[in-house]
Amino acid sequence: MADTITLSFDDPVNSPKHYNQAGIECIDAIRAATGDGYQYYLQGNIMKYLWRYRYKNGAEDLKKAQWYLTKLIEDVDDS
Repeated sequence: MADTITLSFDDPVNSPKHYNQAGIECIDAIRAATGDGYQYYLQGNIMKYLWRYRYKNGAEDLKKAQWYLTKLIEDVDDS
């Protein structure tokens, strides 16, 4: 019988481990809690990551802004 190896990695942009508790993604909880304010929340995070990318995390912050922009586009398309 072959041994099973489970590989896991932390993706700090698309799925950080610390944003999933008890199987609930933080972004889903925020969407439920903010209701009509969800798109504004996404816009605020886009602005935050674009504002700071040169001074903090470089390309990683740009990827985070892109992640939030993709979520915003998906939400607008679903509206």
